[in-house]
Amino acid sequence: MTFRLLSVHAHPDDESSKGAATLAHYAAEGVDVLVATCTGGERGDILNPALDTPENRAGLPALRRREMAAAAEILGVRQHFLGMTDSGLPADGSPLPEGSFAALPLSEAAEPLVALIREFRPQVVITYDETGGYPHPDHIRTHEVTLEAFKAAADPARYPGTGDPWQPQKLYYQATLSRAWFQALHDATLAAGLESAMAEVLSELPAEDKLKVTTRIRCEQYFATRDRALLAHQTQVDPAHPFFAHSREIEREAWPYEDYHLAHPTAPTTEETDLFTGVTP
Repeated sequence: MTFRLLSVHAHPDDESSKGAATLAHYAAEGVDVLVATCTGGERGDILNPALDTPENRAGLPALRRREMAAAAEILGVRQHFLGMTDSGLPADGSPLPEGSFAALPLSEAAEPLVALIREFRPQVVITYDETGGYPHPDHIRTHEVTLEAFKAAADPARYPGTGDPWQPQKLYYQATLSRAWFQALHDATLAAGLESAMAEVLSELPAEDKLKVTTRIRCEQYFATRDRALLAHQTQVDPAHPFFAHSREIEREAWPYEDYHLAHPTAPTTEETDLFTGVTP
């Protein structure tokens, strides 16, 4: 049996900052891994000061597609754009751009993902929880769209004309970049006698993580691959960001896995170590 894993994200670069080592791990094990990117990231900022030029701002949509292709090659996965338009991050009280991903009716926004699930036929799907991981409208909409498609893809009466029905067996939410992760790296860095860049991040995070971790994937041998994929998104990543400041050796010792929450079916009674636990042909 061929195992197939679908990871659904809002923008190019999200797949490399959230669960990328897991994707590289499974791809190396022979799993068919596909990243679905809901939007092209057209309204994103350029976060790398060295690349913030008028030319790059004008050509950002094409740049982000090239960056996405480079990251997918590094991770060893396939990637598919669902064709939605980036909603940007409007100021509080400001409307969403007309026709953008988060402004579309749910059924319209979900249809391309239903079609992709029916074509790709994954057993396992990964996306964000209802908070989106952080309150960007496209991340929240990605959760809503993935949940809709996960349920609807098996119903032949829904979304006619988008392929034969298919029901994925498991749905996971990302639990990466948690407070527990930041705290573990902060404590381990200080214990090694080094300066930690995590203190400022910890001061801004909630006192505890709300999403229960049900599944931990050992993937420390792919942390370097994760970093290379993230840096491939050159316009979106500042190499001087604190994320790149901590020792990878310390990270491998303190937190050698990436974390997930099993949303469907109900959570297991014991912690999983494989996304495909219990998957049947």
